[in-house]
Amino acid sequence: MTLLVDSSAVLALLNNRDQWHQTAITVLHHLVANNSALVMTNFLVAETHTLLLTRLGHDIAREWLLTFDWNVVRVSPEDEQTAREIIKKYRDKDFSFTDATSFAVMYRYGINLAFTFDRHFKQYGFQTVGI
Repeated sequence: MTLLVDSSAVLALLNNRDQWHQTAITVLHHLVANNSALVMTNFLVAETHTLLLTRLGHDIAREWLLTFDWNVVRVSPEDEQTAREIIKKYRDKDFSFTDATSFAVMYRYGINLAFTFDRHFKQYGFQTVGI
């Protein structure tokens, strides 16, 4: 099974004060035990590093960036265009550009499942683990 890992899942994993921390650990253990392939986009790597830097500090952000070993998929120019179309179409949603590029990459690779605590993935129609 292949899953896209969102920045919200990484934050929950690393922040023991996060409301989703224990759930995130349980989910990750389950995914690892089932040999799931964990994927992030290059946009999510940047977003996650920034989120960790601002919420948990320089040392944790740097350590995560230098040691995580999930597959990284590059957002293509076509994915960026698809993301713009998603944002244009869903005027009633507050999807970020990174969210929308994640949706485009998931569609391109046939990934239907996200490890996330961000409601936007469910709003767009993907299955999630976490919430």
